[in-house]
Order: sequence, then C-alpha cells, then structure tokens
Amino acid sequence: MREIQAETITDVVARLCIEANERLPQDVKHAIERCRACEDWAIAQEVLDRIVENYEIAEQQEVPICQDTGMACVFLEIGQDVHIAGGGLREAVDEGVRRGYGEGYLRKSVVRDSLRRENTGDNTPAMLYTEIVPGEQIKVTVAPKGFGSENMSAIRMFKPSAGLQGIKDFILETVETAGPNPCPPMVIGVGIGGTFDKAALLAKKALMRPIDERHPDPFYAALEEEMLEKVNALGIGPQGFGGRTTALGLNIETMPTHIAGMPCAINISCHVTRHRTEVI
Repeated sequence: MREIQAETITDVVARLCIEANERLPQDVKHAIERCRACEDWAIAQEVLDRIVENYEIAEQQEVPICQDTGMACVFLEIGQDVHIAGGGLREAVDEGVRRGYGEGYLRKSVVRDSLRRENTGDNTPAMLYTEIVPGEQIKVTVAPKGFGSENMSAIRMFKPSAGLQGIKDFILETVETAGPNPCPPMVIGVGIGGTFDKAALLAKKALMRPIDERHPDPFYAALEEEMLEKVNALGIGPQGFGGRTTALGLNIETMPTHIAGMPCAINISCHVTRHRTEVI
C-alpha cells in the first residue's frame, strides 16, 4: 500500500490548472499547423495565423490562451493500492483548483447555482471524475472546459433501428447547428454506448485523447476519419468565415450498452482543447 498525501494532489492540480490554460497540447498545435498548410481561402489562412500567434504569445508570456479559462474538469485514475492521507480527496482537488486559478490569475467562471447565478469566487467546485485502476499511482488530468463550445454539445437516446446512419447524421447535424458559436476550428468528442450519463462522459473523455491517435478498433478508426472529412466539407471554417478547417479532430469512444438503446453524445471543444496530465 502506497501512501500519497492530499497536499501532493493539491499541488499537482494547482500547477496543471495554470499549465493547461497557458500551453496548448502539441497534437493540437500540429493539427492547426497542418490545416493552415492546406487552406486556400485567404480569410481562413488569416484566422489560423492569428490562432497560432495567440497560442505562441500565451506560452511565451505565460498568460491564458483564451479569456474563458473554463470550468476545471479533473480526471483521476487512482491505483487500488493507494491510500490518500492527510485530508479528503474532494477537498484536495478543490483546493488545487482554488490555488491554481488564484495564483495563475485565471478567470473565475463558476456560479454556485444554475438559476441564481452567484459566482463562487474561486472557480470551485471542480467537475471531478474518478476511476479505480490497478497499481499504486494516481494519474491526474486537468481539462479546463470553456462553455462557448460546451453549450453546443448534445446527447440523443437513439433506438437501435437508427443504426450507423443515425449516428453519422447526428454528428453532422450537431456541428452544423453549432456553426461559428464554438469558435471553430473545433475538436469533437463522440461517445457511443453505455447509459445517458455514460455516453456524455465518453464524449468528454474522447477530447482527452490526442487527435492524431486513431481509435484502436479499425471500424471506429475509419468512422473517425470519415466523419472528420464530412464535418470539414460543411465549409463552416475557422471562426465561421468559411474554409476547409471546421474541425481539427474527431475522436470516438465507445462502451457496451443495453439491447434496447444506442446512446450517443457529442462534446464539442474549440481549438483551445486544454488538458495536462501528471502521474503521482
């Protein structure tokens, strides 16, 4: 049994909150650069150039990539042979978010109640997702999620009779309805299977996978490529001004489901698809 102090978790979460907001993942940077090289529409080229300039300035000057520094989504893969000492897990994570958003001068965007709208003042609570895995380590992933794109996400409880075509149509419908609102070029996470809540979680976890890494199942790998091509053929383009680059990537995650259902969720992110991971 390995003991990990709650304070260690707090320190890691705080640091990752800041790093995720200031440094775009390499796979996303490379995707933007590849798309810029393929663009032949002058306005789209200009927008992508400004996006590159923006994330370079953010990294060099250690400032946020985007003014919406997001709601802190924290994923923990906790080894079953770990004992957390010196405090509660939820409290440790929230304190990390509190410190990170304070020390990093990051915008506090969380309200205490959805209807009464009072700001919590420190960007807590985190959206905390835990999974028990073998081993004696904790894998911490912090993914600040902006809501311009989150608001464009969708879920649908299909009957199995909708089939593969139903899923394809839903993806295109969701992206087309979103249009310029999620600040394209976007990254699209698709979750298929499970239950109502699990499908949504799969879609969000799909955003954590590098967008240059295809699904291990050849069927879904081919579907990812097909749907990314079809999304980009919509012509929405960077910031909605038209062009070849509506999406940088499209990842699909799946799990078993009930014989009577076929849940599908789509979690949309802008190009600022932030996530940083550290293993304790």
